[in-house]
Amino acid sequence: MKKLLFTLLVLPRMFVYGQTESDHTPKLWTEADRTYTVDNMVRTRNELVKETEHLTPEQWAFRESPDRWSIGEIVEHLALWEIIWAREVSMGSRSTPQPELNKTSRPDSYYTDYIMEEAPHVSPDFSRPTGFIRGKDNLTFFVKLRDQTIQFIQTTQADMRAHFELTATPNPRNMHQVYLFQWGHVDRHLKQIRKVKAHPNYPK
Repeated sequence: MKKLLFTLLVLPRMFVYGQTESDHTPKLWTEADRTYTVDNMVRTRNELVKETEHLTPEQWAFRESPDRWSIGEIVEHLALWEIIWAREVSMGSRSTPQPELNKTSRPDSYYTDYIMEEAPHVSPDFSRPTGFIRGKDNLTFFVKLRDQTIQFIQTTQADMRAHFELTATPNPRNMHQVYLFQWGHVDRHLKQIRKVKAHPNYPK
């Protein structure tokens, strides 16, 4: 009886373990991809902190002209996009993997080239800064959200090159490409912040 009970307990476990290994599919999103993404998320966060953490209230609020954003508004805009990106990744990474979409999707370089092009981009209404958050609070807002994203990237087991957003569109992005946009977006606006700081009327 003991031998029979042992067999009944062990066999299901052997079946599960064997099934897990035989069904294992190598991930498209490699550990090198994860490291690259984390490194750039950390790098752009740190560069934004370095550029803004010691600004005075006057420097945060300075505008090159009435139609241009202040540094405070730029950083608020970046924080709003952190929320938007996080929502896209949350929805995409919980959807059914569709790795076959990589065969017809755009290459990574398309997204890095687009986000850093010299042509101006027009922000959609939902990501335009309100101007209600003052000074360094904008940076606190951004850093809190970015740190949450970094922690998620470091621990997620989702295959970020197999999960896609907006799969009914001609060229959906996989989640790794969403991350390219996310950290590249900060690089783009770091250039804008440095331009504001180089203005001859920028408060000293």
